Amino acid sequence: MALLEDCLALEAKGQRNEAARKLSRWIESKGKKPPKEARLAWYHLARMVLQLGRPADAASHLAKARGLYKKDPELLNLSGIASKRLRNFDEALGFFDEAFKADKTATAALANKTLLLVELRRSDDAVKSALTLKEADPQNPAAPRFLGNAYLQKGDLKNALRFFDEAVQLNPKDVISWIDRIKADTDFERHDEAIKAVETAIRELPTEHRIIEARIMVYRRAGKFKEAENFLAERLQEAPDDAWAHFQLAETIARFDRERGNKHYKRAVELKPDDSVYWMNYANSLDRSRYGNEADHIQAGYEAVMKALTLGPLPSRYVRMARNILVRMGRFDIVKTLGSFRDLGRAWANESLHDALHYHLARVETDEDRYEILEQHRIWGRIELAKTKLNPLPKPALVKGRNKIRLGIMSSDLRHHPVSYFAMPLFDFIDRNRFEVYCYSWCRHDPDPIQHYIASRVNEFRWHKAIADRDAAELIAKDQLDMLFELGSSTDMNKLEVMAWNPAPLTASWLGYPHSAGLESIDYILVDPFINPPDPALLIEKPFEMPKSWVAMGRLGFNEAEEIKPVIPSARRGYITFGTANNPYKYSPKVLSTWARVLKEVPESKFLFVRPEAGAAAFREFMTKAFVDEGVAAERILFESVRGKHMRFYNEMDISLDTFPQTSGTTTCESIFMGVPVITLVGTAFFERLSYSNLSNAGLGDLAAFSHDDFVKKAVTLAEDTKRRTYLRSALRRQIKDRPLGQPEQFAKDFYDLVAKTVNEAR
Repeated sequence: MALLEDCLALEAKGQRNEAARKLSRWIESKGKKPPKEARLAWYHLARMVLQLGRPADAASHLAKARGLYKKDPELLNLSGIASKRLRNFDEALGFFDEAFKADKTATAALANKTLLLVELRRSDDAVKSALTLKEADPQNPAAPRFLGNAYLQKGDLKNALRFFDEAVQLNPKDVISWIDRIKADTDFERHDEAIKAVETAIRELPTEHRIIEARIMVYRRAGKFKEAENFLAERLQEAPDDAWAHFQLAETIARFDRERGNKHYKRAVELKPDDSVYWMNYANSLDRSRYGNEADHIQAGYEAVMKALTLGPLPSRYVRMARNILVRMGRFDIVKTLGSFRDLGRAWANESLHDALHYHLARVETDEDRYEILEQHRIWGRIELAKTKLNPLPKPALVKGRNKIRLGIMSSDLRHHPVSYFAMPLFDFIDRNRFEVYCYSWCRHDPDPIQHYIASRVNEFRWHKAIADRDAAELIAKDQLDMLFELGSSTDMNKLEVMAWNPAPLTASWLGYPHSAGLESIDYILVDPFINPPDPALLIEKPFEMPKSWVAMGRLGFNEAEEIKPVIPSARRGYITFGTANNPYKYSPKVLSTWARVLKEVPESKFLFVRPEAGAAAFREFMTKAFVDEGVAAERILFESVRGKHMRFYNEMDISLDTFPQTSGTTTCESIFMGVPVITLVGTAFFERLSYSNLSNAGLGDLAAFSHDDFVKKAVTLAEDTKRRTYLRSALRRQIKDRPLGQPEQFAKDFYDLVAKTVNEAR
């Protein structure tokens, strides 16, 4: 068929769009009864459209083709691929089954089915399907490779490695089998074995980038960042225009040297502008950059995401990066096209992307979502616990007869960081008669004065810039703690995974994460009477309930030298200024529309965003648009771009409006410390109750609303109450000091008393 040959030639020249258009026009010209050879035209049209990133169009073409060519295995297989791209997984599995049933030699469809089952973590079904594939195509290395991955998911490393070894023996040149074999060792912290496997693979495939990339990955996972950097630097000396080497060097050094890393990311996308993965990692790094003009980096990161989205569908790992940056800019219109709450969350959990679940909290809308995100955390936790079972550490026992309780605190944020704002009372007021305190930090930055101070206060401060998770757990276990608190969760530089190894007899989470982490191995989560969810089923751990407040405002983050202007903004300006300094990852269309409702109820009022993003053109555009769409004039929306030195801008706010469902914690405390009252919306889950606790423990519990309408009503009522706002501006700091939130010494006493009670009961 000459036309098809012409179209395939066009595609080979990079003109896939034009080739697809030609095929489509030819098919249309043949009417309802196309010739027999049109089957191939339908097939290649759907394939091209699919490769152009249009799975819905491909599915439409394939549906028409299947109506003409019944039980065609190639069309059925391609239909399965299109359905998979559309995340219609059950439909995809059905198509793959039909294809193999129609032709038992159609092992490509069976392989696609097995791969999808592995990706869905349906490991038992994947084993059955892979064994069928092995029988149908015994020389295909994909079958034992799939078996290896399925057994890995079941926590059976021995069988997983056996099948991976079989796969590479069947075809020593099969790159994916080698990569999966190496990844298995790495995931189970068997770094020496992983390096041996890499060396064997390199002998078989000395020029294969993906194997060399696996070598870099092993170095990084083993904490051997300098070795990885040196290897890549040598490679760039030999080939300075190697896009891959620039990208991998950026991946290796960006976390330590963001500016130098960004230069290599930039060079990588210049050399290979059609690689969406390069663009997404560059975007992610720009989004985290603090040097120079931060707003410019934020804007550039957003533009890099928009570029990546033009290059085709993104893998779920990169969807998470895109989602975070798009939410930060208020592009909820694009965010909703990326996937459903359930599908995205489960995909991220299955890929061990715990930090993605943190950002997912703000997308919760219903009770079903609340329990769903709890399950997503459990999925992540089960995977992490499975990794420890074949390379376990013995769980330490409580040491009896020791005079003092040995308490551990693990966080890479024991420095000038909001975590230390609230953790500092524990170090300022250590109960030395009853406790020895050990700290653990994996921070990659050099120690600052706060870290030096904390280290001077505790018995031991163990700081390691680069250490593998299991090694960190073993280090902690050797200290024979009685109880360990982790404060960082999955935020930058922290090692939540360490808790999966049970490095202490009793373990607990506090402060760094507003939700159950997901690990059944963590015994407790610190709460107070306000934060503790009314439904115990919304927590995985047992509540470690403080008698009054889960935090206290220590001296570090709440400096009395921060000046409060004596005259409230509305008296100076003649209008009310609402505002927020909350991180935009907590924003949503519902949050913005509710804030807009408040402004509409208070004539001439304005809204002030105090954020680093406020200097980015996209942020200003889409935040303003959200208010304008609700009938609020653009000139009523104000922006102040600032990082770190934002406290003075509370002097320009009359009332702070909180985010929901994920409420603020630190930002609420900062706001009321500056005399600016906060209106919050209380929900049922932990992350929906942080501000409720802070306000209640500061004598402002009446500012907590329990419905959207009540939120608006309370904001409007407070705006009208000039007398109260004037009083709070001058008196709120004193009021806080008289309440649990402002009593760090009492908080420390309550904390150490509760730890002692818990440990002694366990003994």
